[in-house]
Amino acid sequence: MDVLPLDKYDDLLKTLLQEETDLQFSVFTNETAYRVGNRIIEKAMKENKAIVVNIRKNNELLFYSRMVGTSSNNDEWVTWKNNVVNHFGHSSYYMHVLLKSTASTVEASGLNPIDYKAEGGAFPLTLKDEGIVGTISVSGLPGEEDHNMITSVLKELLLGK
Repeated sequence: MDVLPLDKYDDLLKTLLQEETDLQFSVFTNETAYRVGNRIIEKAMKENKAIVVNIRKNNELLFYSRMVGTSSNNDEWVTWKNNVVNHFGHSSYYMHVLLKSTASTVEASGLNPIDYKAEGGAFPLTLKDEGIVGTISVSGLPGEEDHNMITSVLKELLLGK
């Protein structure tokens, strides 16, 4: 992502926060995780992209798939991006943009950059009446594309878009 004028960062940050507000679940079961995960994989296959999908609720792994062309390195990225969501309570892409807009880093936030990577691809799994209960994560593409892979499927499922 190139350096943007400050007002462009503000617009993008507002859009990303709106996604977090809009893309919340009333209920999220193991079957929901299966449906969401499969939809993400189907989208990646249709677009000829190789990704890892990881869905966790209450620290329990509910869905995992690693496509050909990805590796354990992608699993590490999922962990690092999930750590960002779990710490900050926002998508890892939101944090990437926020930190970039303020010329800051996770390290400046007091976090170890070995364990936290603010790149797109981990989205908070939020229940409407409960708050954040987990993460939906993708790795294998540039951060913004990882993020969009998740949110485009959630928009279809939750908003009919």
